[in-house]
Amino acid sequence: MTTTAPSRQAPPAGPAQHGTPPVVPRWRRRLRPYLLSVPAVAIIIGILYPFFLGVYYAFLNYSAVNPNPVLVGFDNFRSVLSDPEFWTSVRVTATYAFVATGLETVLGIGIALLLNRSSIVGRIFEKVLILPLMIAPVIAAVIWKLMFNPQFGVLNHVLGLGSTFDWLSRDRALWSTILVDLWIYTPFVAILVLAGLRSLPKEPFEASEVDGAGWFYMFRRLMLPMMWPYILVAVIFRLMDCLKIFDIVYVLTAGGPGDATRTLQVGAFEDSITNLNYSRGSTYMFLLWILVFAVARYLVSVLGKAQRRAAGAEG
Repeated sequence: MTTTAPSRQAPPAGPAQHGTPPVVPRWRRRLRPYLLSVPAVAIIIGILYPFFLGVYYAFLNYSAVNPNPVLVGFDNFRSVLSDPEFWTSVRVTATYAFVATGLETVLGIGIALLLNRSSIVGRIFEKVLILPLMIAPVIAAVIWKLMFNPQFGVLNHVLGLGSTFDWLSRDRALWSTILVDLWIYTPFVAILVLAGLRSLPKEPFEASEVDGAGWFYMFRRLMLPMMWPYILVAVIFRLMDCLKIFDIVYVLTAGGPGDATRTLQVGAFEDSITNLNYSRGSTYMFLLWILVFAVARYLVSVLGKAQRRAAGAEG
């Protein structure tokens, strides 16, 4: 005797299976874009308000001895631009920025080329390379200041320089500070360049190698032109940071001895915090902003041309 299984009827389609999305009220749809833009607006206000307040202070005579400032026009700018210490700060800042950025770029490219070769040692060194970037610049400067100490510093002991060699003397302080900057930030340039190297197409290099081209020819004619946008990005980042350098310099030398390492940031700190002349310190910072903006604007335009040239858009 055969029995037929009872037919199973599909459950009625309810809102759980084929429900329509809930209707969002119109006022919430209209409000959503404004809510999403709140963080960006807050960040913009947090950046622009202190900036414009500092620019406003540059046109006042605001200081600790004058808590009720009045507008003085361009008097602060005339005072700063006629001060020899300001031009000393400009010279020190420019020397620091261009020397440090140039050396870090050259060393970073060299390290990236070495790490681009596949080897066990290269992979290990690639992991070790980021260690200086994991240390705060202030902590790194403190460590190097202890190493620079003429009496018990490890550098004089290892290099056999004796206890009379002072790394932070007037003649050597700027170059010792640049050395610390190289140790901290050369890995940053190397990592950026290495990422660019590994993104390059292999076909042009393989074709050149078949044609018998040497390594230097391929580096100069193929690799460097294609790598130029990546190198420029590293240069822009490092040059902007070096023009605004403060932490490493202040920890190592506090701008001394004399004016040997008195950068624009250190000059602004001395006027604003040490001398309590807030308007003069704001003038320093506004002039530094003009310098950084002009250099950054020029380098960004060069980067755009390099990117178009690398893409074959221009000759």
